[in-house]
Order: sequence, then C-alpha cells, then structure tokens
Amino acid sequence: MAIRPVLKMGEPLLLEVASQVEQFNTSELNELIQDMQDTMASLNGAGLAAPQIGAGLQVVIFGFKENQRYPDAGEVPFTVLVNPQLTPLSDEMEEDWEGCLSVPGLRGKVPRYTHLRYQGFDQYGRVIDRQVDGFHARVAQHECDHLQGILYPMRIRDFRTFGFADVLFPEQAVLDE
Repeated sequence: MAIRPVLKMGEPLLLEVASQVEQFNTSELNELIQDMQDTMASLNGAGLAAPQIGAGLQVVIFGFKENQRYPDAGEVPFTVLVNPQLTPLSDEMEEDWEGCLSVPGLRGKVPRYTHLRYQGFDQYGRVIDRQVDGFHARVAQHECDHLQGILYPMRIRDFRTFGFADVLFPEQAVLDE
C-alpha cells in the first residue's frame, strides 16, 4: 500500500496540461493507479487525478458507495478513466459546493454541466463510454479539470460562495483533506 502526498494549490504541476497515456496495462501505470486508489481511500476522497500525486498523466479515478464529504450524493461506481474526453449533453448547468484534496479546508460553489458523456479507456485499454448526470457528472468534470491544469476555484463565479469549510458550515464536522 503506497500512499502518496497530495500536491497542494500553488504546485506548478497542478497548473499544467497532463500528457496522454501511450501504453496501457504496464507495471508503471498499474502501480500509479494502485497508489491513487490507496491515497484516495486513505483521505476518504471522492476522486483523484494523477497530477495531484505528482504524475503528469491523463489518469483519474473516482467513485464511492457513500462519502462523508458529500452525504447527499448518490453512489458513483468506481472508475479508472485514462485519456478522458468530456462532452456536455445539454447546456444545463448547476452550481453546487465542491472541495478538493489539493485545496484543503476550503469549499466553493462551482457551476458544472448536469448531463455529460465521458469517454476514454480503463487501465487495460478497454473503451469506456458513459452518459451520466448529477454528482457523477460533477465529480468526473472536477477530476478531469485537473488534467487540464484547472483547480475548482478557477471556475467559481461568485467569490462570496468560497471560503473555509469550518466558517461556511460551522454546524458540520470538518473533515481533514
């Protein structure tokens, strides 16, 4: 079990466009994905992108049965998504609260497409092509933003809806990120 430190906002790698994965099912790729799973699980995250743990590759993972950070979110199937492409399926967007392991202790309202198609590959090179909505669509967009060098605060439209979680939500227990 290898748990890697999560890079924090300000680290240059988090602002770069990640490189596409050229070969699937390699020991290096499988080890990276295992490290991502271990790291995400240890931090009770909803998802994680490879750049967050220092690997500038287009790899994201996401999914959970339930998550303490997002108690109202439905189950999201565990997914390894390599070289993703996102296509909005409508113009409808919704603002909702997001946090990030790379932006610890903060929350902000971020607009995201409500209906989305994502395509790419799993770690073995098998095609993934899904149409999703709700929180599943939100988490896929959030994680794939990391591959383009975008952190969620860059998408916030109204900075009155951005701040420290313990201030914004004093009635909720704050989980370390």
